[in-house]
Amino acid sequence: MGLRVFVRRVSAAAAVCGLAGAAAFAFDGRPVHRHMLTDPQLDAALVIDARTGGVLYTRNAEAPRHPASLTKMMTLYLLFERLRQGRIALDTPISVSANAAEQPRSRLGLHEGNAIPVETAIKAIVVCSANDAAVAVAETLGGTELHFSELMNAKAHQLGMAHTFFHNATGLPDDLQQTTADDLSILARHLVYDYPEYFPYFRTKEMTWRGEDFATHNALIGNYAGADGIKTGYIDASGYNLVGTAERGKTRLIAIVMGGLTAERRDTATMELLDATFDGLAAGTLRLPAVAASAPPRAVTIPPRTDTRSNDDTAMMIAAAALVVAPGIGLLLASAAASV
Repeated sequence: MGLRVFVRRVSAAAAVCGLAGAAAFAFDGRPVHRHMLTDPQLDAALVIDARTGGVLYTRNAEAPRHPASLTKMMTLYLLFERLRQGRIALDTPISVSANAAEQPRSRLGLHEGNAIPVETAIKAIVVCSANDAAVAVAETLGGTELHFSELMNAKAHQLGMAHTFFHNATGLPDDLQQTTADDLSILARHLVYDYPEYFPYFRTKEMTWRGEDFATHNALIGNYAGADGIKTGYIDASGYNLVGTAERGKTRLIAIVMGGLTAERRDTATMELLDATFDGLAAGTLRLPAVAASAPPRAVTIPPRTDTRSNDDTAMMIAAAALVVAPGIGLLLASAAASV
């Protein structure tokens, strides 16, 4: 659905609800009224050029937020690191402890004493955000989940994620678990470029385990042109989160939306932000940062991001993007405790 069609539908819905001035937005990105896609207390949004890290759209990107299952991006980063080092292999069995087996949904349904190959664990974490598989990985690599979280924090510090603290490997509710959209974009870039041999797992649409079929939680896969990852997340304290990436031609964008009121609204917000940014780049109203002739950045060598937005050139894009992802009012998050 194009941006103009979406705007018309939003305006019509607002009219039905008696919200005057539904389609009017300030050019600094502040909505005249708050559209109902994200919770104003949890909201954040960011779009960057993946190759350079250049910021193309930002809102609340430095605000502390709960990552929920976006946490598992770091769990997988450390797993990919061990694979690259040759310390484990895709067919290495991962033992399932009682602690791992007792994790709440989302889960694969593992039992104490099970053993699953590393590759199955990767797919379970990517496709169904399996908490039991994530804890099994954490215990295999770190001995305990708590020690693994220390490894996660050390890696976050190394990558420059200065406002992130991990206290578990799943993203299940924990007041100590904090991050920002800015920090998640750093991790997303490293996943894309540090481990190109493993990043394709993030585009996995489905998997089967013991006769049960699981479909990916990431609705952009297969439904948005160029989308090929990466991760969704939800707990009550975070709202519905998504880090997504899409590549068209030579341009790869990473978009982050946090605090969605529902999974569908989060997905809509993400796709419309990506649409607005790709359209702005195609029309020349947005400009990508200069790209060096060298290969894409690798671990710990990502240069500082540059903000390439122009108040004049991108005001309309920002206003349009604000329409679809600005904080919402009046709706309550569905009650659930699971990290998905």
